[in-house]
Amino acid sequence: MSRLKEALVLAIAILGLGAFLYCAMMHTKDRDRVVAVKGLSEREVKADFVIWPIVYKEVGNDLSAIHDAVQAKNATLAKFLQDNGIEKSEITWSAPEIEDAQGERYGDNRRPFRYIATVVTTVASKNVDRVREIMGKQGELLKQGIAFSGDDYRYRKIYSFNGLNEIKPAMIDEANKNARAAAQKFAMDSESKLGKIKTAMQGQFSISDRDENTPFIKNVRVVTNVQYFLED
Repeated sequence: MSRLKEALVLAIAILGLGAFLYCAMMHTKDRDRVVAVKGLSEREVKADFVIWPIVYKEVGNDLSAIHDAVQAKNATLAKFLQDNGIEKSEITWSAPEIEDAQGERYGDNRRPFRYIATVVTTVASKNVDRVREIMGKQGELLKQGIAFSGDDYRYRKIYSFNGLNEIKPAMIDEANKNARAAAQKFAMDSESKLGKIKTAMQGQFSISDRDENTPFIKNVRVVTNVQYFLED
């Protein structure tokens, strides 16, 4: 009788162990069922900083005369900018870049002027709207003998957006909500329930021009990658 009881206890123990292993196996199996989704958030924002190189050229055969002409035109340009709302601290003056036609071995020495001075004045401002307004008034300087040069690829307007930290939390939240909505759809289609997050990775934020014609409007974009467990 004692041996019968021992056998019965052993059988029950084996059955219990089998049930435990089965549940553990099924649990592990369920934990292996995941869905990977991406969540996107995009926003259009206005640039909040602009760098505007103002370029003009002065030509002549006498460096002293060119120097005096540059000084006079720079004074005119400074007055124009400040009269239109640009602060003195937002203006940077660079030394003129002098090109000597006679000093160029392979240059065209038949040009009527020996020296060409390229003058660059840079406006760096947070007041993007004001600067863009002034850009539209460049014709006023033509009457004062200053013709801007816009054919040099080295000097181009640069618009940037520096307020990413202010909108980053809301964009991440939106991207995560979009990812969860996509995961919910996958779970519903597979007749499952959406479980907890297995892994989550925030993608890099990117800031780009909305298009070539409006570089002062930026497109901010972020993609999050999330894996959810699926449950029956």
